[in-house]
Amino acid sequence: MQRGTEAVEVFARNRAAGRLALSVASRAGTSRRERIYEDGPLRARFPSSGPDGLEAVIVNTAGGIAGGDRHDIDIALRAGARLTVTTAAAEKVYRSLGPDSEISVKLRVEADAHLSWLPQETILFDRARLSRRIEADLAEGASLLMAEALVFGRSAMNEAVEEGALADRWRVRLGGRLLFAEGLRFNSAIARTLAEPAAAAGGVAAATVLAIPGDDGMIERARAVTFHGEVGVSCWNGLAAARLCAKDGADLRRDLAAVVTAFGGALPRIWLN
Repeated sequence: MQRGTEAVEVFARNRAAGRLALSVASRAGTSRRERIYEDGPLRARFPSSGPDGLEAVIVNTAGGIAGGDRHDIDIALRAGARLTVTTAAAEKVYRSLGPDSEISVKLRVEADAHLSWLPQETILFDRARLSRRIEADLAEGASLLMAEALVFGRSAMNEAVEEGALADRWRVRLGGRLLFAEGLRFNSAIARTLAEPAAAAGGVAAATVLAIPGDDGMIERARAVTFHGEVGVSCWNGLAAARLCAKDGADLRRDLAAVVTAFGGALPRIWLN
């Protein structure tokens, strides 16, 4: 019994805890890093800065996230700043021996600032367990474009996700008022759930895109696109939203790039490599 307890303690000590905190301010019309804090495997790199804003690329030096790992990301934009955030690669969530992998994302955008949150897709492996929470707080006059994509297994390598767990919680507030709330949960039989016609009808890749403020022009441009998978778009209360579902990650990425463009976003350079 003691040996088993020791093994659990060693496992817990070997888990990765990463934290990245970045604030960006506008100075003389140019968006610049105000403060950055990096801990554990999370790093940020800045390939470009110009009149269109700063671009930050998040790097996970661990190459993925396993059960018991935790990542905390905090992005803050001061008034008038412009920032695009993406990731160096798709985030991989590996099979867990029991504990959840945890990801917490907090986005804060002050008045007249714009944030494009455009990470590359998150890939879940079979028997992965992911608990993710995304919170965005926008001041009146701020704008946000955010896209998150989930891929269940790597189809090109004939991988399938039969079992696992996913709890994904989003909260978006504008001027302190709740504007968008969503909770997605998968328990155990992921492949069987995705096969349901009312779920993904056999697709293994899905994404959500939000634009604040959103308008009917974004919706019209998106509806004019011929997509590879299923895409639905709508606009209400000043928010434009798109839901995407595709048979694999490659088709999802093509459709996601088209929606981001239709919603007025510029694709991060690393997406085009």
